[in-house]
Amino acid sequence: MSSALTDLFPHPIVQAPMAGGVSVPQLAAAVSEAGGLGFLAAGYKTADGMYQEIKQLRGLTSRPFGVNVFMPQPEYAESGAVEVYAQQLAGEAAWYETELGDPDSGRDDGYDAKLAVLLDNPVPVVSFHFGAPDRDVLDRLRRAGTFTLVTATTAEEARAVERAGADAVIAQGVEAGGHQGTHRDLAENDGSGMGLLSLVAQIREAVNLPIVAAGGIMRGSQIAAVLAAGASAAQLGTAFLATPESGANALHKQALTNPLFARTELTRAFSGRPARALVNRFVREHGPYAPAAYPEINHLTAPLRKAAAKAADAQGLSLWAGQGHRLARELPAGELVETLVAELAAARTALSAGGDRR
Repeated sequence: MSSALTDLFPHPIVQAPMAGGVSVPQLAAAVSEAGGLGFLAAGYKTADGMYQEIKQLRGLTSRPFGVNVFMPQPEYAESGAVEVYAQQLAGEAAWYETELGDPDSGRDDGYDAKLAVLLDNPVPVVSFHFGAPDRDVLDRLRRAGTFTLVTATTAEEARAVERAGADAVIAQGVEAGGHQGTHRDLAENDGSGMGLLSLVAQIREAVNLPIVAAGGIMRGSQIAAVLAAGASAAQLGTAFLATPESGANALHKQALTNPLFARTELTRAFSGRPARALVNRFVREHGPYAPAAYPEINHLTAPLRKAAAKAADAQGLSLWAGQGHRLARELPAGELVETLVAELAAARTALSAGGDRR
């Protein structure tokens, strides 16, 4: 890891920015205060909503933190597929006594307005998901004193991140919960992502950038493994989802270790983009038919998800979770960081002892 990022936080632990109300200021502050890097998720918020959370977080901690921004998405040409999916969801709307959302509610997630805020009021770290910004954007953020990261799911995407001028790359393995940060969403690539350790190794050879490894990491021993593979830090999302500081719905937190939800899979059911979720009724019934249309499908299903939460129906929620979800621990976020650091130290000691015996 470059010294610019290393100096920001003492432990190689990054709390993943989980959009949809999970990565609240209280969570980010607790992680940063414990020596990790807390993150806010600007996705699905207005620019002002993002700014208000940044102000709140600054009131909770003086430690460095990050903000994650979604890249604008290209136009989706096959509106007929969205209409067909809307017809399939009509029964869900009737069941929850709500209307479907407007699929044409916007494609850029307020990108330009959020950049303006982040340039006028710089934060220590900004990361980008769903693609790489233009070099000019990254250069302006760097001049403002902000360290930039961009998600990549392949070595090719990592090379694009390096060409764009980012300071570091987030290597997101297929094990990761929530949305895959692919730069181009191709329907034929559903479920074909690469495992994290293989991805880190390939990106390590492809680019000369620090790597933050993300995907299914729940224990300090796994952090040790990705660091040994060439990463400079590990990014954990699902591990922090169950903490009391997390803004996740209580049903979502409980589902992580509920035997009723035994596995995860990548699905387009809720958003139109591949995202790893616990398999529930909605995923089983609608996942196979959801088109590759983000953010149209995300807008379409938003009222359904809101109604399911209001009805306390976990079978209709987008229960984002990584493959390690059964290892979730209901610890306070700061205590979880301390536990992970202790586990990392133990794993490194064990590796060192093993090397000495050889």
